[in-house]
Amino acid sequence: MVLNWIWIAFFVIAFLMALGRTIFSGDLQVWSDIMNASFDQAAFAFEISLGLTGVLTLWMGIMKIGERGGVIECFGRLIAPFFSRLFPGIPKGHPAMGAIFMNISANMLGLDNAATPMGLRAMQEMQTLNDNKDTATDAMIMFLVLNSSGLCLLPISIMMYRAQGGAANPTDIFIPILVATAVATLVGLTALCIKQKIRMDAVLLSWLLGIALFVGAVTWFFSRMPADKVQLYSTFGANVTLFAVIIAFIISGVRKKLRVYDVFIEGAKDGFKTAVMIIPYLVAILVAIGMFRASGALDIFTHWVEQGVAWMGFDTQWVGALPTMLMKPLSGSGSCAMMLDVMKANGPDAFVSKLAAAVRGSTDTTFYILAVYFGSVGVSRTRYAAGYALLADITGAVAAVVVAYFFFT
Repeated sequence: MVLNWIWIAFFVIAFLMALGRTIFSGDLQVWSDIMNASFDQAAFAFEISLGLTGVLTLWMGIMKIGERGGVIECFGRLIAPFFSRLFPGIPKGHPAMGAIFMNISANMLGLDNAATPMGLRAMQEMQTLNDNKDTATDAMIMFLVLNSSGLCLLPISIMMYRAQGGAANPTDIFIPILVATAVATLVGLTALCIKQKIRMDAVLLSWLLGIALFVGAVTWFFSRMPADKVQLYSTFGANVTLFAVIIAFIISGVRKKLRVYDVFIEGAKDGFKTAVMIIPYLVAILVAIGMFRASGALDIFTHWVEQGVAWMGFDTQWVGALPTMLMKPLSGSGSCAMMLDVMKANGPDAFVSKLAAAVRGSTDTTFYILAVYFGSVGVSRTRYAAGYALLADITGAVAAVVVAYFFFT
């Protein structure tokens, strides 16, 4: 519902802005600019989807091998001690815990299509433990905040968009995103543990400290490098990690005695379908944004924010990524469109384009997750879920800005 009104607002504001420019400035060209922008952006959306087909097909095939090879199950076993403490209200061995493990593991591996069905199953299982069916339980809220903070080890989709946009090093945002999303997850989890009065025993503390130490180690490691080496080695680390993942997934398939090639083809077919399915969403959002930008409304908005930031004495380079930040909690496709619009306007290797990519990868789509997951089980009273999820969003966005300045300036 929120996205519906935002989408309408783009068109209405663009129309009113153009009308004002015509009446007060005599500008007749703005109407042609707006309509031309709509046609250009529609074509651009199709080109993006078409260009993604090959890369998306490749990675969906690789991910299917990992899924069938038991990688997600391995992740579930690894994080079981941690999750049993985060969800004390779920009995040991309950089916809800298995679904939670599968969902979070799939998210960490970038398996978005697999993560959502698993998440819905987790909510259904947790609802069986809920005495007040219209009210969110503590376990549900913890699960939603974990999803919203969006800890992801492999931000494949963002790398694909950057590759499609012609970035010189599409993987150079890998480590910045990893740091930003880890910070968002750490803050969201810690705040929620305090809220829910979850006892901080040795296991829970060791996991939280482990995340913090990992983020600190990555930051420390790159802070000691010369500025001209930071991007080189972060890109190297990302590429080695991704290739290692491919090899690990293939080995897992061989160990399971799968026909690895056939499994890859099965997943690759899903990749092609996914590329086709996103065309309407990209067209809808990109056209709206293109008309909004062509009317001059976006320039005025960012100019006002830029002036305010400059007045306070801060650097203003990040302001161009602000629309991506604001859209991210509302819509995954909308924030993706904002990121693509920034890349198209500034070039994929501009600082603001890399920052927009880091922001988009720092957290997940909060209001979409809340609406779909709570709506699937009929929960209408979400208590404090939105507030703590937005805390993770804000933390992730701020962390993305700080890390992007460190890596890319």
